[in-house]
Amino acid sequence: MKYAFIQSRDWIIAQFAFSVIGLVRLLPAETALNFVEKASGFIGPLIPRNRHGLENLRMAFPEKSETERRKILKESWQNLGRTSAEYIYLDQIFDLKNPGSDFERVQFSNIEIFEKLRDDGKPALIFAAHLANWELLPVCAAKYGLKVQALFRAPNNKFIAKKLANMRGGVMDGLVSSGPGSAFQLSASLKNGEHVGLLVDQKFFRGIRVDYFGRPALTNPLLAKLLRSCDCPVHGARTIRMPNGRFHLEITDEISIPKDSNGEVDIHATTQKITNIVEGWVREYPEQWLWVHKRWQGGKS
Repeated sequence: MKYAFIQSRDWIIAQFAFSVIGLVRLLPAETALNFVEKASGFIGPLIPRNRHGLENLRMAFPEKSETERRKILKESWQNLGRTSAEYIYLDQIFDLKNPGSDFERVQFSNIEIFEKLRDDGKPALIFAAHLANWELLPVCAAKYGLKVQALFRAPNNKFIAKKLANMRGGVMDGLVSSGPGSAFQLSASLKNGEHVGLLVDQKFFRGIRVDYFGRPALTNPLLAKLLRSCDCPVHGARTIRMPNGRFHLEITDEISIPKDSNGEVDIHATTQKITNIVEGWVREYPEQWLWVHKRWQGGKS
């Protein structure tokens, strides 16, 4: 009985969401994106999750004033709203059938590193964070020929999850749903010479404690554990949102990985090093990070 109720509820929620998406798609892309961005900046501060964001910002930036922190959080809501709306227009923003159509919209740094990863036939791990529109990384990788097995968490609502998978499938390659067996699947991909992409900046209840903005944060050590099973290059990748609907994508040089006294990948030191890089990214563009996630100890995700 309870399962049937949940199924019915999820179906109703999904149909409402699909109806809203259908209405939004009737608008020109930029008109809709600008509207959702502004609306998110108004609505976000009114919902309970806003408290999590403010708590996180107080912990991360105690030196900033409350006014500064609230401004960052409002802009973070705007970024999240626009990112969500961009999902609806991924096929228009990134036309996979017309390479070069988005040349003015997306610019790249270190393109030679991207090309080397694409062409060298070797495995690699690429980590990212929930910055700007993080979904553009696998989109652009697919468009320009870099095949990546990207780990993602499907929504709990199976109707929305199916729709989202279809939307992603049209512009991304190699999506791996997180859950039992996903780590083995990613490890096998690396051993087969493929590339694996991971988001590494959210709280993981079964993770290890590393410092993030000077505070302990439970963090998933999956990247470091994968490196123990397959020693391969590691690179960071991020999206930076620019004015006028543009993006800047960059990939780091290969990152040196700490080893323990036995010569194996040091799980804790590697996880800390990757977390430090993410912290640097967030400090540079704090308004583009997902602050409403309960990242530090205490509270629920």
